[in-house]
Order: sequence, then C-alpha cells, then structure tokens
Amino acid sequence: MKNPGKSIIAACIALVAGGLGQQADACTRFVYRGAGNEVITGRSMDYKVDTGTHLWMFPRGMQRTGEAGANSLRWTSRYGSVIASAYDIATTDGMNEAGLVANLLWLAESEYPDRDSGKPGLSISAWTQYMLDNFASVDEAVKALADEPFTLITDSPPGEQRLATLHLSLSDASGDSAIIEYIKGKQVIHHGRDYQVMTNSPIFEEQLALNEYWRAIGGTVMLPGTNRAADRFARASFYVNAIPKSADPVESVASAFGVIRNVSVPYGITTPDQPNIASTRWRSVADQTRRLYFFESALAPNVFWVDLKKIDFSPETGRTRRLDLGQYQRTIHSGEANAQFEETAPFRFLGV
Repeated sequence: MKNPGKSIIAACIALVAGGLGQQADACTRFVYRGAGNEVITGRSMDYKVDTGTHLWMFPRGMQRTGEAGANSLRWTSRYGSVIASAYDIATTDGMNEAGLVANLLWLAESEYPDRDSGKPGLSISAWTQYMLDNFASVDEAVKALADEPFTLITDSPPGEQRLATLHLSLSDASGDSAIIEYIKGKQVIHHGRDYQVMTNSPIFEEQLALNEYWRAIGGTVMLPGTNRAADRFARASFYVNAIPKSADPVESVASAFGVIRNVSVPYGITTPDQPNIASTRWRSVADQTRRLYFFESALAPNVFWVDLKKIDFSPETGRTRRLDLGQYQRTIHSGEANAQFEETAPFRFLGV
C-alpha cells in the first residue's frame, strides 16, 4: 500500500481536531518486537458495558460452525488456543499454540458485504476463533483470506440495538502483522511488519496518515494525550518503538504492560459529548515467543497468566476449560492460572 498523501493527512487532522469524527468504543492493540526475535502483542478492551469476559482453553479437533444458518462455514480446529470471550458467545481476543494472536476491536465505519455470493456464512462472533483455529502465521491467514472463502455476517450485541462493527488484527511469533477491515462492503487487508498498532475510528489508512503527522513532530517533543482513537494510536506507535529492546523477557513484558496502560482509559472516565468512548475494562499481553498469555482486569489488583506450553491441546485427551473471572472480571487471580481452569462444555457462538 502506498503512503497516504498530504491531502489525506490534512483532511484527517481537520476531522479529528474539529470533533466531527465518528467515535467508537475504544480499544488499542500493538505489536512489540524485542531483542532476540521476541514478539509480544498487547491490547486493551474498552467498552461502555461489561461484556462478561472469561478465559477459555480450546483443544484441537473441535468441530465448528459459522452459526450463519443453513449455508454456514464449517471447519475442524487445527490449533488449540486460549481466548477471552464476550458474554460467552464470542471470541474477542486470544493466542493459539503456534503463537498466532488475534484481536477484535470496534470500527464504526465497518460495512460488511451483502449475503448474495453463495459463499458460506461466518458469524462475526466466531471470526476471531476461525483465525486462531486454522492458521499458524499471518502470511498463511492472509493468503487464505485473499479468495474470501466466506461471507462475514454481523448482528447486534446482546442488549444493544446497533450492529457489531468490528475489525480484526493478526500477529504471529515472527513479528508479522495484518489488519483486516470491511470498508464499503469490501475486504481490505493491510499486511506487513510495519503495521504494529491498531485502534478504532477512522479507518486504518487514515490512522496511518494521522500518525505520520505526529511522527514528524517527534514523540519526545509532544504527543497527543486524549482518549480519542487517533491520539491513542500516536502514543502507542511512539512508545512501542521507544521502550528498550531488552533481552530479559520479564522486562519486555513489563514494558509492554507500560505501553498498554499508557493508552488505556482510566476506569470510570466518560466523555459527555462522545458517549461511546469508554473505560478500559481489561488488558491482555501475549508473549508469542514464550507462549504466555497475560491478563489484567481494571478491577482486580493482580496480573496473572496462562502458559500455553503446559496445556494438553490434543484432540484425544485435551478438554475445553474455562476460567471464571467473575462479574466485571473482579475475581482475583495471581501468577500462573492454568490449574484454576475448570472443564466446561464449550459455548455456542452467537448466530444470525
């Protein structure tokens, strides 16, 4: 993709400065590449209401359906994964055993294709899980998506009248990255190691243009400090490359948490004239080199993690397990939490 022109930059700056941009529920995602080929992906989940998030372990060999009616996409999971759910009807975040990470974020400008192609349907609630189940690398996923093997179908989240409008980021253990959006009914994929950061509105191409403006100023001179998506994009882009490239993985994870906390919205903060900008409810940091999935709730005092290397993902003996995080993710967990997961029947993805 060519670099956006100056006219796009000017238009985006005018849009954001004038407060006319369409604001969305605020999340941030970034990819950190450290010393010794270490790769870490961090994200925040910012939403106006609690989405009933819990953590799940899924083994290989699970029979899946796109939950889109008679002509639904069907597949068998090739990779086991650890995921964060929403309402236990959707996968919003997670990492698979190969080190592929998928993060689902809000994008108000999303427009999905009409379902008239004859292709099998995939409910947006299962979009993230489809990626984690099927692919080990970003390149493999992007090549598979090039032929658009399914039609993505959206619906309203529980208790809401608006449709879920989302975009998806992928990163892998090599540091490769992709951003997948649906703009005016067309799939748009930005693929490359340089696409380290994703937030919300405006669309990704315009976010890149805005970031060029702040990059020219320089992060040590001035950075935008509001909770707007474009400002969080600029801060994450600067800090993810400014933090030390430590050879100590403990320091790298600490630095990654520092970045994602920097672009989080303090709990309880609301913006009266922009009601969809929301507090950060939880954060995840996925160490794709060591296969550790860290989780931090805004309402619990401790960070805990799941070690994917210690999980039995085999289809013969592996089991679906769930870690109950409690209402508003207030249940306190600390340290490695593998043993605290309990065997549970898998949830059914929200159908359309």
